[in-house]
Amino acid sequence: MAATASVRRKPSLYAAERRLALLMLAPAAILLLVFLLIPFFMAFGLSLTNQRLISPNPTEIIGLANYRELLDLRFIPLEPRLDPATNQPLRDSNGNLVYPTVREVLRANPETRFFRELAQLDFFGTRYLIAAGDATFWRALFNTFTFALIVVPLQTSFALMLAMLVNQKLPAMNFFRTVYFSPVVTTMAIVSVLWFFMYNPDFGLINSLLGLIGLGPYRWLEDPHSALFAIIILSIWQGVGFQMVIFLAGLQEIPQELYEAAQIDGAGRWQQFVNVTLPSLRNTTIFVVISTTILAFKLFVQVDVMTFGTGGPFDSTVTTILHLVNQGYRQQRVGYASAISVIFVLIVLAISILQRRVLTNQEN
Repeated sequence: MAATASVRRKPSLYAAERRLALLMLAPAAILLLVFLLIPFFMAFGLSLTNQRLISPNPTEIIGLANYRELLDLRFIPLEPRLDPATNQPLRDSNGNLVYPTVREVLRANPETRFFRELAQLDFFGTRYLIAAGDATFWRALFNTFTFALIVVPLQTSFALMLAMLVNQKLPAMNFFRTVYFSPVVTTMAIVSVLWFFMYNPDFGLINSLLGLIGLGPYRWLEDPHSALFAIIILSIWQGVGFQMVIFLAGLQEIPQELYEAAQIDGAGRWQQFVNVTLPSLRNTTIFVVISTTILAFKLFVQVDVMTFGTGGPFDSTVTTILHLVNQGYRQQRVGYASAISVIFVLIVLAISILQRRVLTNQEN
């Protein structure tokens, strides 16, 4: 009878545990619903319209027109000009083939009349013009991916190095932890203004220091080849302290017995790092990499402040979020900006899931 009673109690016990789990999950689920899922579906609904912030015209449903304009890419083969006298391909004084101008090529086709050039490439002897309905969006996407691909590994590596440095039991370690973490608690707008003056080509601190060794001055934010990398350096400096604190917490959770056992087995410092520290920090590293990636794709304030909202020079620093803000608020195209936000969320979600799967598979 006692065994039967215990068997009967198990379903009610499991039901109570499920109710408790749902109750504890409810606050997070409600926050996700209110601040993530509902806004996402509202943005998707707006992306199917021509909604504007201020317009005397009523809002109309235009279907996928915003997505077509946003994602439309054309690969147009270019034919060299012909010499009227010989009917052979025309060449310039350096012997290079002469092609029609981009404006001529785009205007020759009504479907690409309002497109803009993204790039030109030679493929198997044929030159192609890559044109887009929204070339700024594709440049912003390229810049955002470039930023993330550089910042995520570098910032993660520097954060781990700093965490191991400040984890030493030496005097004044709390002071150095505070110094390394202080940029994180400083408002990004203030940091961007300070670095804007530091990058100044005439009286900036960076060019002044380089001038002591005979280098410069460099126009960091005015050169399209260096502007994005200048912002990358600033972003790593400002954000590395956050990841450092996370790694520091992970390091302090590693049992000292593991290092003692490794020392007994004759392992040096590098072997201890590879075989003890890194495996023990695997879950911490996964969290740091995913969170840093999401933060990298949200790049906005630095570019907005340091380029005055233009993403210049020549769109070399424009990012997806900056383009979204410019379209939605400065040009008041709310429906089009909503389409950008939907695409952006799906891209970040896909990358986060892919990262999680890859890092988890490596763990297994």
